[in-house]
Amino acid sequence: MELSGKHIVLGLSGGIACYKAAELCRALIKEGATVQVVMTEAAAQFITPVTLQALSQRSVYTSQWDAREANNMAHINLSRAADAILIAPCSADFMAKLLHGRADDLLSLMCLARPLESVPLLLAPAMNREMWAHPATVRNVAQLRADGATVLGVGAGDQACGETGDGRMREPQELLADVIAFFQPKLLAGQRVLITAGPTFEAIDPVRGITNRSSGKMGFALARAAHEAGADVTLVAGPVALATPQGVRRLDVQSAQDMLQACLSQADQASIFIATAAVADWRPVASTDQKIKKDGSGQVPHLALQENPDILATLAQSKRAQSGALFCVGFAAESHDLLAHATAKRQRKGVPLLVGNIGPATFGQDDNALLLVDAQGAVDIPRASKLSLARILVREIAQRLPGTAL
Repeated sequence: MELSGKHIVLGLSGGIACYKAAELCRALIKEGATVQVVMTEAAAQFITPVTLQALSQRSVYTSQWDAREANNMAHINLSRAADAILIAPCSADFMAKLLHGRADDLLSLMCLARPLESVPLLLAPAMNREMWAHPATVRNVAQLRADGATVLGVGAGDQACGETGDGRMREPQELLADVIAFFQPKLLAGQRVLITAGPTFEAIDPVRGITNRSSGKMGFALARAAHEAGADVTLVAGPVALATPQGVRRLDVQSAQDMLQACLSQADQASIFIATAAVADWRPVASTDQKIKKDGSGQVPHLALQENPDILATLAQSKRAQSGALFCVGFAAESHDLLAHATAKRQRKGVPLLVGNIGPATFGQDDNALLLVDAQGAVDIPRASKLSLARILVREIAQRLPGTAL
């Protein structure tokens, strides 16, 4: 229930993407929001108010002359009750209307009459690719952002007109994530966060390798939470089957050496480094070009191993980290004696904060329990969803940044 207690006015302007608004309305409500739908006359040509009324469980407003309002001021009453106004789809015509302050229907009138300081305006554009790329639309989007509106991104792909390109309205679940992120405190605004996630894979031959059971879910949750908190996020991911969080830049790697090089290439631009990945401690001295075959003798091939580079220690001991320009956070996945091992690892790595967890109890799971260890001691964070824990950890990191007081 990420949006519990929030009241969203969902506005629909004219466009074929109105069909997505039905699923979006349902998704907002499933996350705990109440939704009041307001439609333009053009929107009602694509989807009926009855559909949105059934989904929102509220009467849909389509006219500024709606007689249900005792004072005949629906534009005032509806906007004052909202925690946010979300226009999805927002057509090129409606964006032009907003830009010039035109108010010739209920939806545009309501947007103009909203209290700027307390009712944010979120726009989900939807239009043909040529319309989206037109200089007039480009100017309008830039000015709407300058005026304080949050213009969400567009999708790319097949369009109803038969063309392919940018301009599609984002999918309902993507827009839901945008709305949830919008309401998160921007504790890391202006920060550049570098995160590692998942396992590494150290090749023995073209088929086999050394790896571990890390799913990457905690690191991906942290990437999402850091982006929600306003950070510019780069995620270095080992071999995992997870979707990239919205707004996050992703670099895919395989081995520990690959991960180290990717991190070193990004570290100079980062202000926070979070080493969530479960990096393999060892790798084969040499991998073969061909699959190692059994020869029927029962003898096991000798596998010589060498230690992998220590990514966390390397970055934590860098000049930027030592000067305080790069705040490093480590993770420790243990099987027992978590406090003792996590405390020792924090001191050995030389990081201000280390996050410990019991690996076998969390690998592949959607929830976890954490132990935060710093110079002052240790604090348990009870078991919760990994996204909830990621948001807690973001706050803990923000509190520890130099010059920060929350």
